[in-house]
Amino acid sequence: MQIIRDIREATLPGPTFLTIGNFDGLHRGHQMLLERLRQQATAQAASSALLTFDPHPLTILRPHLPLALLTTPQERLKLAADQGIDLGVLQPFTPELAQLEPRAFLQLLVHHLGLIGLTVGPDFALGRNRGGNLHVLAKLGEEMGVSLDVVEPVRIGGEEVRSDAIRQALRDGQVERASGMLGRDYSISGRVVHGDQRGRTIGIPTANLSIAPERLLPADGVYATWVWADEQPTAPRLAGVTNIGMRPTVGGTERRVECHIFDFPAPGHSDDLYGKTLSLAFVQRLRGEERFDHLDSLIAQIRRDMITARAILQTETDQETISNTVD
Repeated sequence: MQIIRDIREATLPGPTFLTIGNFDGLHRGHQMLLERLRQQATAQAASSALLTFDPHPLTILRPHLPLALLTTPQERLKLAADQGIDLGVLQPFTPELAQLEPRAFLQLLVHHLGLIGLTVGPDFALGRNRGGNLHVLAKLGEEMGVSLDVVEPVRIGGEEVRSDAIRQALRDGQVERASGMLGRDYSISGRVVHGDQRGRTIGIPTANLSIAPERLLPADGVYATWVWADEQPTAPRLAGVTNIGMRPTVGGTERRVECHIFDFPAPGHSDDLYGKTLSLAFVQRLRGEERFDHLDSLIAQIRRDMITARAILQTETDQETISNTVD
């Protein structure tokens, strides 16, 4: 995928079919929209492009609101590239951009990207105060030679797939429900930092991850997770169990993400993880966070969690093997 950091720096001849939005999570609804975009571009020997914003528009429009992001802008572009989109525009969102009238915004896209088609969802709008609604864009498109294609939302079990619905599922600890809407396990990445090293003293060492504050964490509790070391993309995924929470049994005072990786170090992995980046994919929640009266009770429960997590991840591996064999 070709990456452009600002529309105004591009001089593409086109033709280009484009979609615009935050695309947080790049969920199944987004994926269907991108597939439609790609098909349209292919049919007219055009390029397909996705424009997303960095920073998130809410940091400019409503700076008092905390962010709870499912993906970084870079992750969204990677997921779009995996779906066959040719061009990614990582557009800086500024107060000046927010004040652009719909006509001026569309003219920028036509001039710099060679835009001939917009593919959007039914609630899409662009420009100052969201003045460029679908009706306005259709009229402007007729003037400028830009088609407008509106893709209806995806529903699963009668529920519309939306980023907000995924966020709520994660806040409720329903990671399997979130994964169903995402089309993949929800994942986060963080740098391994030094903790209090209590896990080593009880024979269950953990990697303590520093997660960006704007990333949404699932509800406090214990999860079966897949683990990847980002510095070693060819290394296989590892199985583990992850705790998110305050650690009330040991008097914790801050929310932490701690992962115990089974059978570690594995081939292709260093045993020293400090300073490295790990990615966690949440497969299933085992239980909520609990306070135990004694440390021995906590250790016994952790060991039961490890057995349960191993079984869940092994079952998933077996199912994947069967699926791949059938395919």
